[in-house]
Amino acid sequence: MTEGAETLAELAAKLRRYEASYRAGEPEISDAEFDALADRYTELADALGVPEDERLDRAPGDDHTTGFETVEHRVPMLSLEKLSAPSRAGGDAAEPEAAHASRAPQLRAWLGRARRELDLSADAPMPLVVEPKIDGISVSLTYERARLVRATTRGDGRRGDVITAQARAARAVPETLDLEGDGSIEIRGELYWPRSAFDAYNDQLEARGERLIQNPRNGCAGMMKRKDPTGLGDVGIRVFLYQVAWVEGVSLPPTQYEVLAWLREVASGRGAGEVVYLEEVYRAVDPEDALGHCARYEAKRDRLDFDIDGMVLKLDELRHYATLGATGHHPRWGIAYKFAPERKRTRVVAVDVQVGKSGKLTPVAHLDPVRLAGTTVSRASLHNFSEVARKDVRVGDEVWVEKAGEIIPQVIEVVLDARPAGTSPFEPPARCPSCGTPALREEVFVYCPNPACPAQVRERLTYFASRGAMDIDGLGPALVDQLVERLGVRAPHELYGLTAEALSQLDRMGDKSAQNVVDALERSRTRGLARVLAGLAIRHVGVTMAEALADHFGDAETLLSFARRYVAGDEAAVEEVAPSKSTERGAIEGLAKTTADVIFEQLDSDAVRAVFEGLRRAGVDLHAKRRERAPREGVAGKTFVLTGTLPTLARADAAARIKAAGGRVTGSVSRKTDYVVVGEDAGSKLAKAESLGVALLDEEALLALLG
Repeated sequence: MTEGAETLAELAAKLRRYEASYRAGEPEISDAEFDALADRYTELADALGVPEDERLDRAPGDDHTTGFETVEHRVPMLSLEKLSAPSRAGGDAAEPEAAHASRAPQLRAWLGRARRELDLSADAPMPLVVEPKIDGISVSLTYERARLVRATTRGDGRRGDVITAQARAARAVPETLDLEGDGSIEIRGELYWPRSAFDAYNDQLEARGERLIQNPRNGCAGMMKRKDPTGLGDVGIRVFLYQVAWVEGVSLPPTQYEVLAWLREVASGRGAGEVVYLEEVYRAVDPEDALGHCARYEAKRDRLDFDIDGMVLKLDELRHYATLGATGHHPRWGIAYKFAPERKRTRVVAVDVQVGKSGKLTPVAHLDPVRLAGTTVSRASLHNFSEVARKDVRVGDEVWVEKAGEIIPQVIEVVLDARPAGTSPFEPPARCPSCGTPALREEVFVYCPNPACPAQVRERLTYFASRGAMDIDGLGPALVDQLVERLGVRAPHELYGLTAEALSQLDRMGDKSAQNVVDALERSRTRGLARVLAGLAIRHVGVTMAEALADHFGDAETLLSFARRYVAGDEAAVEEVAPSKSTERGAIEGLAKTTADVIFEQLDSDAVRAVFEGLRRAGVDLHAKRRERAPREGVAGKTFVLTGTLPTLARADAAARIKAAGGRVTGSVSRKTDYVVVGEDAGSKLAKAESLGVALLDEEALLALLG
């Protein structure tokens, strides 16, 4: 492998890691740093001539959730190109002149491209509309005959999850529009949780001793993905409407600003209160005017009742939109102005070590409280001990802190010239701070290997009961602490032996609350193998890997039997999931040899086997919840590879349809490949397929094969 290829692989690995940590609600780097890393990856991939279909697919913003109906967007919900700025120190907003210095060249270049595409002169006026980029979840609202018929999330931009029942129950979107006639319209907006309503909800959770929600954006997403929407009407979720995606039989004004004013008239107060904050929208005459407004708006972001992470600049005249169109990633008529993350200076007063559900030891800095991005920060993530050593963070240091992804406070750098005398480097603990077991090091992380560690037990039980795993309503951290301390619960299967009588004796647990927990435990017995696996805190087994394992093995008995064979070195077992030949793919998508070693070793451990046996005795369903499939002759049992951009189908969509018909989709072409589906700008996979004589299909032929 060349040096350039090695660097590209390293960048890809970092992007995957940082994307995964962001989706888990624990971002390790700021948005600006992530974007810079992604730009470096793209530049190097371009320089090396790497085909598009062989590059890293980060799927930014994908919000699909298992169990929700998905539909294809009539008009894709794309991301926006960004005007970026470097991070800044201190808490004051940038002056307009500083904003011009960093963003003006980018904005002028963007407008120049638009003028050339529209065949306009360089001095032709192009007024802009500037809107706050509210930090929530994107939603598409479809109305027929003025009545709401569907609410859909962004999903992957091509297909989204249907959340109509949730949006209605929350009274977050207009039920009707003040329209006449039989027309149809799709309106795009942002669902968000106002800070005042979010804080009030967290106050209620704190009073009940339950875990607080981390931030309004993640909280809003969680509320809108509740399977049972009961009670959402009291939460306070709201919507800001910002675009009309398409219309039939409805006349619109000619400019974006006038469309927003029109939306305010036809939609506000019709089941959802105010839905267009026209007073927060600015009509700019030129780029300097727009950038000046963005800088002024940033200065007041902490005083707003909604979170924003930037502004959106759009061409005002809608007649230009169709001509400019969009790339596969972003529309050409709008661009985002990203705020530089706010930084504040404070002091590290202590560093402690937390124990996670899988035993990972994580250093956390305790700080002199400081106001940062709208909240008071007194703790900050240090991520891992290698990061502590690299930044040389010590107790007593003055440090700069900011919120990664506008969510998680983190220490950015140490103010070395302010370091007090006599400080010492922070050393990773040799033993677990909870149970005293000697710690183990794995790459950049340090682990406690004791599965009976009290801190791990609490974290694992809480995680097992969480919404993404077994979804046991009411079983939060405060109750778990009591179950461990007073009732002696140590493992997930022991939860199913709890009775309403025993629970009612605990603090803040009356008869009704106790019975609700017992009922929630009963409902959770039918979740299936994937949810059980996702809840057991097995290293490297998240929701996606849990579903892949469950789908492949079918039930816990088969899975555990395979794990024993794998750990014993059975060649057939190893070859099945982690082939020795680099040209072959294993039976489980995304499972590499090193990861498989860790997963199956844990599954074969006495502790995990005891949990599975306990769950079986408790009547928990340990079989895979089979997705409905309709095997189709000519597809079932066949192996497909996708390359290039298809005319109408996203590749994820095409892959899903192939799998639903019984086919298998892999990432590389070999002699075992039955079909290669070829789109525009196909890369090296097409050449390899031709050299091997593999059958080629275009999208039309694929759809015909799928019926």
